Amino acid sequence: MGETITFWVLAVVSVGAALGMVFNRKAVYSALMLGTVMLCLAVLYAVQDAPFLAAVQIIVYTGAIMMLFLFVLMLVGVDSSDSFVETLKGQRVWAVLAALGFLALIVLAVGNAIFAPQAGLAQATGQGGYIRSIALLLFTKYVFAFEITSALLITAALAAMVLAHREKLTEKATQKDLSRARFLGDHPSPLPGPGTYARSNAIDMPALLPDGSVAETSVNRYIARYDVEHDHLPEDPKLADAIKHTAELDEAPTEAEKDAETNEVTK
Repeated sequence: MGETITFWVLAVVSVGAALGMVFNRKAVYSALMLGTVMLCLAVLYAVQDAPFLAAVQIIVYTGAIMMLFLFVLMLVGVDSSDSFVETLKGQRVWAVLAALGFLALIVLAVGNAIFAPQAGLAQATGQGGYIRSIALLLFTKYVFAFEITSALLITAALAAMVLAHREKLTEKATQKDLSRARFLGDHPSPLPGPGTYARSNAIDMPALLPDGSVAETSVNRYIARYDVEHDHLPEDPKLADAIKHTAELDEAPTEAEKDAETNEVTK
């Protein structure tokens, strides 16, 4: 009775999590839903008196395979916007063919589970225990499917690199180009550190130049915007004005952002 209740509860949870993984727009939520499905499978294995499979499901799939998906998220970026520019020609056709092939495999698997005669746990593990039976099936009858699964994992790693790929519209600047642009700009020397010649060496305090003026370039623009939003401004009006001015410059679009916006419009 307890096994039946556990099965139906976990079946509803796992199917709901699987649907949420497919139809969710957030990649992080999809990864969490996938982890839920894997944990439900591990519990079902444990209920069916297969602790080895339950441990492998948690250690290998929930641990190692989920780490692969996390690497994909780190490469692609959680907050990255969807790109509608297809860098691979003909990928939709191959995606439709792969989807049809996967649908055919699902239909065959469901039909085999419904119409095939039931073997039972005693018959399946009658060759020296369930660990030996699993090893014999993996390296004899299902060795081709086992190798295909390993190839799919490698394909997932390659897919992560393809998803992280971005089209470069301009050549990447070399160190020589960056050095030349730096000396031709307004600040050939390194920017002053925050708090230099000031009463405080805090990272959110502007530096004071030797003549007593405030160096606005010494404050990080993100920190300046945070101080303005949370009203953490210093009492000195000169320092407060410098932080406010830096925060205002942060809100204005930079040249790189303008170029990126222009490139998107051009596309």
